[in-house]
Amino acid sequence: MSKQLIQFIQDYYGSKESIPLHAPIFSGHEKNYLMETIDSTFVSSVGNYVDRFEQEIANYTGSPQAVATVNGTAALHIALKLAGVEAGDLVITQPLTFVATCNAIAYCGAEPVFVDVDRETLGMSAQALELWLNNHAELDAEGACRAHADGKVIRACVPMHAFGHPADLDGLCEVAQRWNLALVEDAAESLGSFYKGRHTGTLGTVGILSFNGNKIITTGGGGMILANAATGARAKHLTTTAKKPHAYEYRHDELGYNYRLPNLNAALGCAQLEQLETFIRAKRALAEGYKAFFRGSSLQFITEPEECRSNYWLNAVICEDRKQRDDLLKNTNNEGVMTRPIWALMNHLPMYQHCRHDDLTNAKWLEERVVNLPSSVRLEDEV
Repeated sequence: MSKQLIQFIQDYYGSKESIPLHAPIFSGHEKNYLMETIDSTFVSSVGNYVDRFEQEIANYTGSPQAVATVNGTAALHIALKLAGVEAGDLVITQPLTFVATCNAIAYCGAEPVFVDVDRETLGMSAQALELWLNNHAELDAEGACRAHADGKVIRACVPMHAFGHPADLDGLCEVAQRWNLALVEDAAESLGSFYKGRHTGTLGTVGILSFNGNKIITTGGGGMILANAATGARAKHLTTTAKKPHAYEYRHDELGYNYRLPNLNAALGCAQLEQLETFIRAKRALAEGYKAFFRGSSLQFITEPEECRSNYWLNAVICEDRKQRDDLLKNTNNEGVMTRPIWALMNHLPMYQHCRHDDLTNAKWLEERVVNLPSSVRLEDEV
């Protein structure tokens, strides 16, 4: 299977040289917009492209407001603060995620709690969330969700839309609402993905996007907070060092963060966003090609959930076992075809080994089997 897959990928990209996992494509107005920014001298966080990028993302996602940040981790940090997460709180998330999800929780002085994922979506399981809360938590007289073990407040839950595939948002929102938990969507990987007609990141209390260099569109580094108007206004204040408006004086009314996206990055983002739907069409065509290639094989191609549209940011397959996974990774990478395993479970990392978790049956099963495949957009597919 490895030999045939290598040939399929080399043929698709028309190359026997090194094939990356996901490379950015700059074929629109990127250079023009960047030169306009340089000529204007407004290259930092004040500039027309920052405002334009925020408005265009808000329009595309249907979010009432969008607030640009320097990266997705910064966006998630502020999103958690907007959700009320404080030092000493517990925040429920999934172990199968990129480390930034947990790091943002730790930046708040809170502690992650890990519950299992669904095999179909790779996202947090609503059933696992419900079960853990039933066994380990209760609502106090004021309606706060608290852990039985030590009375700590469980403030929020953070599902992540892995590889652009939407998690079970109906189930998760319903459980979170009953347990008085803020639902913070880590939609870092899912720009262009829709859950039952609504863009990921817009169904919970607050959501975030990422525009890192390996994402479906990039600003080099960048993130976005998706929120309602009032929460968005507070997000903008916090990410602009909590500076009060004044013609020339520097007045700050609380602890703020220097997290605003520079105009240079926003200019790049505006040019990339103009091509997003073209990129998605190309990526979905590639996904169909992979799906056809793996049909009837021992590897299971991961497809979008029902009633959803995935951006197919990173294509992935599920191997039969750890040995098949390791053989596939070794053989493809030896031939210059970049493939990668899914992330190590967060509770296996030294800084999160102490965290509470359930049995994580599905997460462990997936950790041993999932492989990401080259997913870059081909230039000829952009037309």
